[in-house]
Amino acid sequence: MTQWVYSFGAGRNEGRADMRNLLGGKGANLAEMASIGLPVPPGFTITTEVCTHYYANGEQYPGELQAQVRAALARVEDAVGLKFGDTDKPLLVSVRSGARVSMPGMMDTVLNLGLNDATVEGLARASGDERFAWDSYRRFIQMFGGVVLGVDHHRFEEIIEGVKLDRGVVEDTALTAADWKTVITGYKEAVQEATGKPFPQEPEAQLWAAIGAVFGSWMNQRAITYRRLHDIPAEWGTAVNVQAMVFGNMGEDCATGVCFTRDPSTGEDIFYGEYLVNAQGEDVVAGIRTPQPMSKLRAKPGERPMEDVMPAAYAELVRVRETLEKHYKDMQDIEFTVQQNKLYMLQTRNGKRTAAASLKIAVDMCREGLIDQSEAIKRVAPGSLDQLLHPTLDPKAPRKVLSKGLPASPGAACGVVVFSADEAELRAREGESVILVRVETSPEDIHGMHAARGILTTRGGMTSHAAVVARGMGRPCVAGAGGITVDYTAQALSAGGHIIRAGETITLDGATGEIFIGSVAMIEPQLSGDFAALMEWADKVRRMKVRANAETPLDAETARKFGAEGIGLCRTEHMFFDPERIGAVRQMIMAEHETGRRTALAKLLPFQRQDFHDLFRIMAGLPVTIRLLDPPLHEFLPHSDAEIAEVANSLGVDVALMQRRAADLSEANPMLGHRGCRLGISYPEIYEMQARAIFEAAVQVAKETGAAPVPEIMIPLVMTKRELDITRAQVDRMAAEVFAESGTTIEYLVGTMIELPRAALTANQIAESADFFSFGTNDLTQTVFGLSRDDAGKFLPSYVEKNILPKDPFVSLDVEGVGALVEIAAQKGRGVKPGLKLGICGEHGGDPASIQFCETVGLEYVSCSPYRVPVARLAAAQAALHAGGVDRTA
Repeated sequence: MTQWVYSFGAGRNEGRADMRNLLGGKGANLAEMASIGLPVPPGFTITTEVCTHYYANGEQYPGELQAQVRAALARVEDAVGLKFGDTDKPLLVSVRSGARVSMPGMMDTVLNLGLNDATVEGLARASGDERFAWDSYRRFIQMFGGVVLGVDHHRFEEIIEGVKLDRGVVEDTALTAADWKTVITGYKEAVQEATGKPFPQEPEAQLWAAIGAVFGSWMNQRAITYRRLHDIPAEWGTAVNVQAMVFGNMGEDCATGVCFTRDPSTGEDIFYGEYLVNAQGEDVVAGIRTPQPMSKLRAKPGERPMEDVMPAAYAELVRVRETLEKHYKDMQDIEFTVQQNKLYMLQTRNGKRTAAASLKIAVDMCREGLIDQSEAIKRVAPGSLDQLLHPTLDPKAPRKVLSKGLPASPGAACGVVVFSADEAELRAREGESVILVRVETSPEDIHGMHAARGILTTRGGMTSHAAVVARGMGRPCVAGAGGITVDYTAQALSAGGHIIRAGETITLDGATGEIFIGSVAMIEPQLSGDFAALMEWADKVRRMKVRANAETPLDAETARKFGAEGIGLCRTEHMFFDPERIGAVRQMIMAEHETGRRTALAKLLPFQRQDFHDLFRIMAGLPVTIRLLDPPLHEFLPHSDAEIAEVANSLGVDVALMQRRAADLSEANPMLGHRGCRLGISYPEIYEMQARAIFEAAVQVAKETGAAPVPEIMIPLVMTKRELDITRAQVDRMAAEVFAESGTTIEYLVGTMIELPRAALTANQIAESADFFSFGTNDLTQTVFGLSRDDAGKFLPSYVEKNILPKDPFVSLDVEGVGALVEIAAQKGRGVKPGLKLGICGEHGGDPASIQFCETVGLEYVSCSPYRVPVARLAAAQAALHAGGVDRTA
């Protein structure tokens, strides 16, 4: 018989930390914590396989599940000496989700389950605290009503706020048992009104309804969105954890909190977190009450750190912190409850952290001897380095402070204010930078938080939903900015006499918590210290080289600063958009005869020579791969009457003639038209000019520096060997001419981009004439899928949402289709030339998953945008370690 339920705590731990795929992260870690002697309330985990079975069988449970749950629940009853549903000594339980990877706030939880009109009286007698019992009951109705019965949580909030207003109090803690009874009466009426049925009283029915709600929440919209953003497969499912309740709301010797074994924003080795006296867990994360700091080190005047208020429980928590870090060898995110001065552990998991914290923690733990360099390399998500590679606020820039909140997630962001997640997503799609401003965020805001450049909330602490999710996403966040008032109706925020309306600009500094009116200048990051150390370790491990896509001196210098080992793609057509050049380019294209084209090309030659000279000097002997002209012609054709007249005047021809010529050159599908090597074959003088510029620049740099560059000249869009033969001959001829004229000879390579399916399938033939292949996966993806990169964005997101495609193939390489062609071409090419140099220069060169594939195929380098170079360096190291390459970190 399949085991669907695993017990933990009270000496019966059927799970382990390495069973997270079956038990989910929470269930596996609860069993692990209990097994190493930490104080964990007993409970049981219903496995992720039940979730999979549930959705595969019309939302029906396995036949044996009910009996296994009853048996596990009986073991909990025996362990704590209470009985589920008993009117004298009732056992209450929590019902929580637990996927195999952390999804904070995305799925549902129900606390205090088992209370009804009879058991609440028994809880009051057993605890000797009537107020606590009725407070727990109102919490249960509110959570169960919202999560299971679908009652709008705002309805419950209105009721409780009304009672507080009547009693003239502000805090929930000021309400008496009688007040809670009034609240509960209102809650029950709200449930009856919303559902047409009274609030359920039978504890077992409550339990199964809550279990069903947790499984159901796996497929709610916010969980689906979160999974899509974080590449979590739907088939993984979630587990359900049922656990004996311990109470942080039983009085002044009780508390609940969330803490991290290190600072999740900076990575500092400081115990970091927040707690509330006389509260339950949702009070901390919801921002309803202002939480207090854990340690005296982080306390401000007037605050009451747990270290002072509950010294014994705090000291035990410090010991638990040390135990967990040594055991898991990673920074932990802990949830705890103190009941009558006794500490209980409710959860531990690897904590979400910013990129800066991830980097520091990995490097520090390596230096502390907890992990080795290889493990440190694996610990940092390559994509997260993006957070460290972009500008931060210039400390010298003028600024006008609007208000200040908590520095919940570091980084700086500037954008227009929006007040809803939908608006944030809409405006971001249109290319605007937006700051999402909310009183507090909820899981339903996940899509807008992802679209925004930064997030500002007026409520909530450092462990609020906004803070945790923003840190995980790498978004700057300022939380708990209580000096700001948000008016959703007026679409405005106000603070200190200033009013900022929707669409007006503000700047956030997530490192200080400051909010500024308007935009503030930013500066480039300094990549030293821990960053430099991790990059050094990664460079020792990786096999593949990392180059950059660059065609301007600024891009090339940025790439060198970030550790690029050459240029893997210089797109020469990008050099022609400069206002000084576009006229000559249009003359070249519009000229009807070779003489006119050569006249225009003569104007462009000095520009091109200087372009290549600059790149060769900056790269200082590193390889520079230059792609000869590959423009879809429509990008350069004159379109307006004024532009056509200007070209006609420069060529000395009639405007009508130019209009006819423009019409002749226009194409229905320019991306598949007269471009790439086809242009070079039709008009060989174009490639001749470019080749001459390359070789003249290389010779000049060789004479100036004494170190000759090795240009790699790439012929684009080749589909047959004969095309490469013709264009290579043009390049070789120009090389011979320049070498003869200058009296200097340098090495050079001539290769091609493999960006058409036919080229991949006939790579053995093309390799006979090529010194290298560079896979242009942007165009290869277009031609394999029959998709236009410029137009597919209108419908590709829905394909990903509907699971027709696992990811956008222009973002992450399609291994099954495009990848298969890359592998075929690599094998065929090297079958003819074993030493054939292979690289990739599409946007996929900066995508960690695509880099993993490149390692398996044996490519020699990847090339990506300059700011992605560190990402690629780390991803290449992780790929090498994953492939079992030589570990040079030892």
